[in-house]
Amino acid sequence: MTQIPAFATTVTGSGPGILLAHGAGGSIEGNYAPIRAALSEGHTVVAPDYPGSGATPRMERLTLDDLVDGIVAAADEAGLETFTLLGYSLGTLVSVRTAARFPERVRGLVLTAGLARPDNRTLASLYLWQKLLADGDLKAFARFVALSGFGQNFYNAVPAEHVPAFLDLIAAGVPAGAFEQAGVVAASDTRPHLARISVPTLVIATLQDTLVSPANSRLLADGIPGAEYAEIDTGHIPMAEKPREWEKLILDFLARKEL
Repeated sequence: MTQIPAFATTVTGSGPGILLAHGAGGSIEGNYAPIRAALSEGHTVVAPDYPGSGATPRMERLTLDDLVDGIVAAADEAGLETFTLLGYSLGTLVSVRTAARFPERVRGLVLTAGLARPDNRTLASLYLWQKLLADGDLKAFARFVALSGFGQNFYNAVPAEHVPAFLDLIAAGVPAGAFEQAGVVAASDTRPHLARISVPTLVIATLQDTLVSPANSRLLADGIPGAEYAEIDTGHIPMAEKPREWEKLILDFLARKEL
């Protein structure tokens, strides 16, 4: 049995529990920094980094259940008996799997830029992602992330003279565990769990997303009974492109559902 390290976790705020699940090749800081303060105003926000992100040690082999076990352990350590899960990208797979394994703990779900399993286009992107990382070609990897991660409006608005620094910033931010985290996305399929989810759920589709097509969000919303569906006109990285709009969608849902 693989020994899972304790996930490096920060806890902020007070009130009903929120448990954050970040994306592959990301981190809590990278994915949730723009909205954590607002979330923490009325909630206890538990924010764990996966292996190879933040200060959590890397694991050579990583599974979806490893991530579920790690974030639930972080919630336990913080004293959360129940929580609403906010999952982004890979974090949507983690969130749905957590809801399936621990239904008594999960009060609600917010799933952004997500998927129930990778489609052919996402699998092709993950192959390129892992190959570039395995080759150590962070310059090419940064260009791939810029092309597939950001919406065309956002990326094309970067002044030409600032593009090299923008790409350098992406390359510098790649976590050590990005390869293994991408592998979890490629290997996961949470479709069997969707119909059994009974908690309030909001699915947020990113309309300019070419890494994880917004059609995947529609499939999530259609598969989860009673799920609400919203759209945001960004690429795969709404926290960089339209953080206040993303924040408002989440906070309005939490308030409306009293989560």
